[in-house]
Amino acid sequence: MPTTLSKYVTEFLEYLEVERNRSQKTIQNYDFYLHRFLEWFGENKSPQSLTAEDIRKFRLWLNRLIDVHGEPLKANTQNYHLIALRSFLKYLAKRDVKTVTAEKIELMKMPDRDVSFLEGSDLERLLNAPVEGVHVEQKIKQGKAGTALLMLVRDKAILELLFSTGMRVSELAKLKKDDINLEKDEFTVRGKGSKTRVVFISEQARYWLKQYLKIRTDMNPYLFISHDKRSKSERISGNNDKEQPLTPRSIQRTIKKWSKVAGITKPVTPHTLRHSYATDLLQNGADIRSVQGMLGHSSITTTQIYTHITDKELKNVHKKFHGKKRE
Repeated sequence: MPTTLSKYVTEFLEYLEVERNRSQKTIQNYDFYLHRFLEWFGENKSPQSLTAEDIRKFRLWLNRLIDVHGEPLKANTQNYHLIALRSFLKYLAKRDVKTVTAEKIELMKMPDRDVSFLEGSDLERLLNAPVEGVHVEQKIKQGKAGTALLMLVRDKAILELLFSTGMRVSELAKLKKDDINLEKDEFTVRGKGSKTRVVFISEQARYWLKQYLKIRTDMNPYLFISHDKRSKSERISGNNDKEQPLTPRSIQRTIKKWSKVAGITKPVTPHTLRHSYATDLLQNGADIRSVQGMLGHSSITTTQIYTHITDKELKNVHKKFHGKKRE
């Protein structure tokens, strides 16, 4: 009796976990997408019975599928299903299992991503918002570094570090104090897929991190933590078994708060600062391959979403160099 697709899917997920060292979240997503396909196609069918026509019908079914909110699946969500199925088919080919080839699956064409970033005065106002008009050094020298000041300095350090390094919010939230040597201008961060890369700290980021760590009196190993009374009461009551970092969601709320204080009307997220970091590098002459490495993108295609942002610089190049002999 031939091995069923369902059994091969189980083996594929185990392969992702053991041999490819994919994260549990990635494996959970692949599990969901592939089992949705199996429910549609049939779990007990063999790989040999799958045809290009079946793939076409599955794509049509996905396109007409209504989600729990009563809405059709978004194009990128449909693509996630197809990417998982394509990876599964490549795995079968690697094992010499006869079935339809992965090349038969084309992803839906997606519109260019809308990349939101800050520059100029907007960026400066956001970065300075937590400590604008606050005499931090003076208060620290006077021993007046209470909880309110501590949180302001922490938020300033978060903003500067996000813009200085281009880190994802999940990467920043997991940082521990021991991960960063403030005597150096670089450190290693572990990103998606447990891949490591080097990021660089600006003078401003280093300065505010030093100020923040100087006035911290706790023993929490994480770099950024909550300092509000509610969190302290949770620790005292025993509801918090171990010291925790500031969550990505809390950091997102922090960025949103200071963007409003800075008078920025459009939505601002931690990823906006990541986009601003990449845009700043490209507009100042960095090559896209270097930016790819600094962002931790595995594919240059991902980094290329930023190139249309810098296309406006081409106008200046054209004006400067084109048709000079005709003047």
